[in-house]
Amino acid sequence: MQMRAAARGRLRVCSATAFLAVALCLGAVVPALAGGVDARVEPAISFERAEPGEGRPGGEATSKQRTINRNSFSQASGNLDFKREFDFKIGNGLFRKLWVSAPASTEASDGLGPLHNARSCQRCHLRDGRGHPPAANWPDDDAISMLMRLSIPPQTEADRTALKSRMASVIAEPVYGGQLQDFAIQGHISEGRIHIDHEDVPVRLSDGVTVVLQRPRYSISNLGYGPMHKDVMLSPRIANPMIGLGLLEAVAAKDILALADPEDADGDGISGRPNMVWSKALEKVMLGRFGWKAGQPTVREQSAAAFAGDIGLSTTLNPAGGGDCTQAQTLCVNAPDGNTPRLGNVEVSDTMLDLVVFYSRNLAVPERRNANATDVLAGKALFYGAGCISCHRPKFVTAGDGVQRELAGQLIWPYTDMLLHDMGEGLADNRPEGDANGREWRTAPLWGIGLTEAVSGHTRFLHDGRARSLLEAVLWHGGEAEEAKRAVVEMTAGQRDQLIAFLKSL
Repeated sequence: MQMRAAARGRLRVCSATAFLAVALCLGAVVPALAGGVDARVEPAISFERAEPGEGRPGGEATSKQRTINRNSFSQASGNLDFKREFDFKIGNGLFRKLWVSAPASTEASDGLGPLHNARSCQRCHLRDGRGHPPAANWPDDDAISMLMRLSIPPQTEADRTALKSRMASVIAEPVYGGQLQDFAIQGHISEGRIHIDHEDVPVRLSDGVTVVLQRPRYSISNLGYGPMHKDVMLSPRIANPMIGLGLLEAVAAKDILALADPEDADGDGISGRPNMVWSKALEKVMLGRFGWKAGQPTVREQSAAAFAGDIGLSTTLNPAGGGDCTQAQTLCVNAPDGNTPRLGNVEVSDTMLDLVVFYSRNLAVPERRNANATDVLAGKALFYGAGCISCHRPKFVTAGDGVQRELAGQLIWPYTDMLLHDMGEGLADNRPEGDANGREWRTAPLWGIGLTEAVSGHTRFLHDGRARSLLEAVLWHGGEAEEAKRAVVEMTAGQRDQLIAFLKSL
């Protein structure tokens, strides 16, 4: 790990302004990464052409679809056989299913809410893509693909013990629970509405161009159940893209943990940390991988948590029929639910959950576009030279056993290390989650990011969608990424265009 961290530190001193200098600087690092490391995951040493396998970022599981359209994130792993693809399609149907309140004539579709954020998984992850904040014409637009996490500091010794043992990652707001529910079924009152104001933040680039960022300020109105706790912490989140989740899950935990440097022992300013979280399914502490702060260890637990928190549906992992309802919300707790013996005394049976999880694991990563274009290769060199790969690790090889066979042993290009990094005060939500503090976020995977507009119809990025372009997303980086951001600020306009061309090719 120390050799790898030292190499990472050397990457950061490469010039971000000279293509050949970057290549030579990176080339000097490679010997330090020898000694048992799979050669396929070593950093690039040449930027004259795309690397072997780079055009298929999901390996053999990469999408077979060549046409770019709004359904580019909704394709099955390219190596699924017919029977497995049939399971994928059934899972897709359940992912799209619109749930209704209980009781209803259709037992397998009732149990919505009573308080909820959406009526289906697809309503948040529209076309399996990226969510967005409400449009400026609020309240005509809604926050259906954005939600507000809620928590408070520990109040009791029991709270502190639960956090220390990792049996809990947060202490929920005592009345409103773990997230704000802005919809309710008939006869119930929604919890409130998210409001967003903005403050302009100008950033002057080296060539004299000024980019005006928008810093969001959040508040909640129309509280349906009285005031919130005086120390409530808010954290807005847009829905993450769904592609490649099974491949990220298939990376061996040891390969991710080997990249961690929590105390920044090598002094390079990068101190990636794992978020170790409690697995309800396996009843042990595991590496968190999913969610904006890596708060869930597996696709299954992420899916079950979303069913409970977002739609108000029970699973065997979260069996409460009222979803995120708290004991202070008595009408919600006592409302009829869809738990039925035929489905295992829950609303989403294990069979249904298995199919949704299979679908989620096998949403394929699209092929790269223009990976050998001159400006894309130059942008890749700049991306490396600026030190972006210190956190956005380009590639892994998935585990060879213990994972779904179609996802095993694949060379993948997610551009993430799945670790937590301090992103600076500008992006801080000041809300801890497990081992993640209020300034830390999991490195977001970049694969597919260039297709955001084609799939989702917008170009909003970061955890709350504040960035309106890829350049704005880069300029919001701070903390451990401050040096890399500064390198981008100092680039010429042409170099920034090349960097964005590379990102759009992913």
